[in-house]
Amino acid sequence: MATIQRKTETLQDADAIKAFLVSKGLVYEFYKTPESLDLILGQKGLNDAEKNEVLSGLEYRFDQLKKEHGYKANDLVVLHDEVPGIQDMLAKFDKLHIHTDEEVRYIIDGSGIFGFIIDGERFEVHVSKGDFLSIPANTNHWFTLDKNLRIKAVRYFKDNSGWTPVYVDESKVLINA
Repeated sequence: MATIQRKTETLQDADAIKAFLVSKGLVYEFYKTPESLDLILGQKGLNDAEKNEVLSGLEYRFDQLKKEHGYKANDLVVLHDEVPGIQDMLAKFDKLHIHTDEEVRYIIDGSGIFGFIIDGERFEVHVSKGDFLSIPANTNHWFTLDKNLRIKAVRYFKDNSGWTPVYVDESKVLINA
């Protein structure tokens, strides 16, 4: 279950988290991952065949999301401390940016931090296994791994061309830093 860290409070109650994120225009759900995938998800890294096995085991979720939201493609990103070039990869996304398409993540293992500046407020959403987060296009955000340095997330796309980050000057969107 996600946790939200605001300047003045930490939200841990499921209803409060969902209500806060909805008020900021974000979609949050919690989907339990199938126990049949626990063994493979418990591995630090996955080869291509194992990634395909995981995506096949989650095909029912993709089918549901295609019907409800029109997603056309998905893939699985696996990040951990031994991935070559991990720091360079993270450096692309740990600065405030937007995407021209929505960014959708279903966390199936590990944990990380999505940060946002919405309506002038800075806050963080700490995500972990089971968290599903949809960030609308043109929403100011960033992402980084937390101290565990490990995450597996299914990414859903309507249009892959909107994936490139467009960096934003934080001083222009933050109120009362």
